[in-house]
Amino acid sequence: MNRKKCPSCQSSLTKRNGTRNGVQLYKCYACGRQFRAGEKMSDEQLWYLYQERKQTIAELAQISGVSASTIKRRLHVLRIEWTQPDLHGMSGYVHLDTTYWGRSWGVLVALDDVTKRALYIAYVSGETNEAYALAVCTIKNKGYEIKGLILDGRKGLFLLFKDYKIQMCQFHMKQIIIRYLTKNPRIKASAALLILINEMPKLSKRKFEAAFLEWKEKYADTIKKKSTSKVNGKIHYTHKRLRGAMRSIEFYLPYLFTYKQPECLCMPNTNNKIEGIFTDLKKNLNIHSGLSEDNRKRIINGFFLALEGNLHIDKNRGQ
Repeated sequence: MNRKKCPSCQSSLTKRNGTRNGVQLYKCYACGRQFRAGEKMSDEQLWYLYQERKQTIAELAQISGVSASTIKRRLHVLRIEWTQPDLHGMSGYVHLDTTYWGRSWGVLVALDDVTKRALYIAYVSGETNEAYALAVCTIKNKGYEIKGLILDGRKGLFLLFKDYKIQMCQFHMKQIIIRYLTKNPRIKASAALLILINEMPKLSKRKFEAAFLEWKEKYADTIKKKSTSKVNGKIHYTHKRLRGAMRSIEFYLPYLFTYKQPECLCMPNTNNKIEGIFTDLKKNLNIHSGLSEDNRKRIINGFFLALEGNLHIDKNRGQ
């Protein structure tokens, strides 16, 4: 049986409940609301179901008792805009990252670690140091006190933000090493280095540095081994990817254990929080395939506004 869905809670636990002025009434046994067939939802309800509850155009049309074209037209005229809030009095650790849709554009986000509040968002066509610098500068100008930054490996940012406490995401550090060595390396030196990286979250900086130095000494011959190219006769290091993994650890080592410094109490060692936000955002967008870039941006704006509990919807006048 195809039951009417409640426009308030979306439950299908509904039943016909008489008529009024010739219009069929229904009652929802989940939330107790009585509603009419084809009852028009407010713009806020419509957008909430579309974005937060991930209802498709067809599902919204069925719920509302109107055509899919009507739902599309109503959604099209809604204006969803995110504006950066005043941040005076706020302080904390900031996650910085960018996620992309295709190669042409993405969204750069600065996220407060504790509240998961978006401090800054910007639509970008490419990931540049200038874009990140603008994000940090804007946050500061809005009154936010930055205790530290959590980054995922863009090397230029570590020099750019040298005046801040920086934590290199340990999860991304592990992923970088896996890209060099694979998950099941055959060389003993590579396998030993991968084991060390997997143990990293359990170790102190001193113990990790000591273990890494011991690894370099133990496998020095493998690391320094050279071969002659059969193509041009030039001499090169035999295990280039192993050396690449080693060089990456050497570069990021000063930033891998910032979170354990006494002055960085409660600083996270990964940027999993912002990655989780991006995952939820992409799930929202993937439900509504075929969106134009403008419509994607409206959903992204609405997503971050909803995180703050500050979603306000207006009609696009004169558009």
